Amino acid sequence: MFYLAGAVCYALAVNIFLAPNNILLGGFTGVATILNYLFGTPIGTVVFILNIPLFIAAYIKFGPRFILRTVFATLLVSVLIDVTAVFLPAYEGDRLLSSLFAGILSGAGLGLVFLHGATTGGTDILSKLLRLKFPQMSMGRVVLILDLIVIGVSFSVYRSLENVLYSLVVIYVSAQTIDLVLAGLSHDKLMFIITDSGSEAAREITETLDRGVSVIPVTGGYTGAQHSMLFCAARASDVARVTASVRAADEKAFVVICETSDISGEGFRRRET
Repeated sequence: MFYLAGAVCYALAVNIFLAPNNILLGGFTGVATILNYLFGTPIGTVVFILNIPLFIAAYIKFGPRFILRTVFATLLVSVLIDVTAVFLPAYEGDRLLSSLFAGILSGAGLGLVFLHGATTGGTDILSKLLRLKFPQMSMGRVVLILDLIVIGVSFSVYRSLENVLYSLVVIYVSAQTIDLVLAGLSHDKLMFIITDSGSEAAREITETLDRGVSVIPVTGGYTGAQHSMLFCAARASDVARVTASVRAADEKAFVVICETSDISGEGFRRRET
């Protein structure tokens, strides 16, 4: 149900606001929008076709557990983009309004998908695969570089600096909306995870999200049993995926998420000295 709602929001953003105004969201959707402009190819179908090699590579590298939900969510989004393109009205008024509403709808759609343990493929998978070769690069940086490449290519197609600027607005608004959907108005979080699969859960978090995690041995006060406690600082947009990674390693893990007002250090804000 949440995947369907997310896919509908995303399809509305693409067919009402983005494609009719030659504005891009980045990633494979951006590539598909460019091809639609040049050759009239259906955006959703192209998005899914572009993802197929990544699905295969991700299945080989990371196994079926990582890829099944993403394949389903991507297929759903792709089908709805093409189906709704037939009857959704195109808005061709103020392009700034188009950019803002496209960012809100696409961010809400992606946030709903991320919130329930999946992605829509594309640059998320590609960045994870690239980090196997370039582990020093963060996933966020890889995704940003890939999106900027797509936006740069769009300039050579549309020959419009305005299109590039509006596309950047969409990407920014979409990212902010994703954060709001995943964790409200708060930003950074502290996560305390009690599990019997500490090493596996820590590996899931570091490999999937490029987040550092500390593993601390703890003893149950009532049972006296030995467990592991994972301590992880995460951005709001990563909380749902950290939780999903932990559940993949240990479905019975006990997860506590705390608000924090200030985190500084590697991967977060650097404090001036």
